[in-house]
This record gives sequence, structure tokens and C-alpha cells, in this order.
Amino acid sequence: MRLSLVSRLFMATATVVGVLSAAAPALAGRTAAEHYATPNHKISHSTSTNWSGYAVSGFGPYQSVSSSWRQPAVDCSITPTAWSAFWVGLDGDTTNTVEQTGTEADCSKGTAVYYAWYEMYPKYPVNYANPVSAGDSLSASVTYSGSGYFKLTLSDKTRGWSQTTIQRLKAAKVGSAEVIAEAPSGRGGILPLADFGTAAFSGATVNGSPLTNSTPGLDPITKVSGSTVSAVPSAIGGGSFTDTWHSE
Repeated sequence: MRLSLVSRLFMATATVVGVLSAAAPALAGRTAAEHYATPNHKISHSTSTNWSGYAVSGFGPYQSVSSSWRQPAVDCSITPTAWSAFWVGLDGDTTNTVEQTGTEADCSKGTAVYYAWYEMYPKYPVNYANPVSAGDSLSASVTYSGSGYFKLTLSDKTRGWSQTTIQRLKAAKVGSAEVIAEAPSGRGGILPLADFGTAAFSGATVNGSPLTNSTPGLDPITKVSGSTVSAVPSAIGGGSFTDTWHSE
């Protein structure tokens, strides 16, 4: 297993399905092998134990998803070791594969760690070596071109870099699309969600149309931990919404 930021493997069993988070840097006191993929744990149609944001399903196929966001700055004083991921993706909400790209904002013993990645589950995720900092202007898209081929693009307009990869996943059903803030998972389950404040998403589109409250199959998802609300999306209009951390 490689431990560099360029490419790190998740541990995932054959039974793991659904939307997956990016691999994290090896944080102090936690090995890379302890940070691995898990499915979206939906409690109800609009509640999840690890997601917050918007998903669309039931009116596919979904051939493209895109959005922009400002990289949130995590406050590591509340939970010194914690994780958060921000991404767009196809599949995973109602299907057994996922094609996604985005960024991470983690806390390692009180120090903020930021990085970018893509993933084609059940293939291993790949972390980009390009730098990411709090406040950076990011944009991402995932497009299906047929025959199992996907184009995943992630750009940091502040840093002036862009990464595009063409990947194939023949089993993909293109059955859903998502714009999500997520608490990644580890060997013992869902990891503490880092205090990311408010993540502002804009220009969110699915199949080329802006997401609105009237988008067919739109599901606003609130993250909960037990009886505690952890993160909540605002109403969405013209492809714009915010997602706000509450507690953990």
C-alpha cells in the first residue's frame, strides 16, 4: 500500500456499495488502511448518517453532473482529528458503482489538511498531487460518454491547475447524480465530521440543467448522527445552495 498523497488505496470489502469518500492522508495516530470506503447510510429518503447535500434519482439515465464550490476552511479546534469531503458524482445513491471527484478538508491533531482526488468504485481512488488550500475556487464535473467511459474533471481556479481523467467502468448504471458534503468512514464506521463551517456550492447541474427545487427526483439530504443534526443543505435555486456544519 502506497502512503503518498499521489495515490493511496482504500480497504473495501466486496459487499461495500454506494457512494464512497476519497482516500485521506495518513493522519497522526491513524494508518491509511483505517480510512476506507463505505456506502451512503440513508436513514430515510432525506436523512443520512454520512451525507449532506443533494442527490437526484429516479428519472435517469444521468449522464452529467457539475458544480463549483469554495474550499471550506476547517476549524480543528473543536475536533482535532476529523474529516470532510466535497464532491460531485454519478451513481452510488441507488446503484452499486460510483464515479466521483472532489476535495477533502481534514484535521490531523489540530492541523488542517486539504487535497483533491477522484474515484471509480470498485476501483481504488486516486489522490492528486496538486495543492489545495482553504478558500480556493474549485469546479468539478463527471460526464458519461457511453460504453462505460467517464470523463472526470477537477479544476482549482485559484491555483491555476486542472486535472482530467478518462476512466471506464462497464458496470455503471448512471442511475443517480449527487453534489455532496460527506463524513468519510473508517474501519470502525463513520468518522467524525470536521467543522467545515459553510460550504457554498454554485452552478450545480445534472444533464446540463441547473438543479432547482422543482428538479424531478431531487432529494435534499440532511446528515444526522443519532439524534443530532450534523450538517444541513439550504434550499436550492438556480444550481446554488449552501451546506452548513451544525455539530458532531
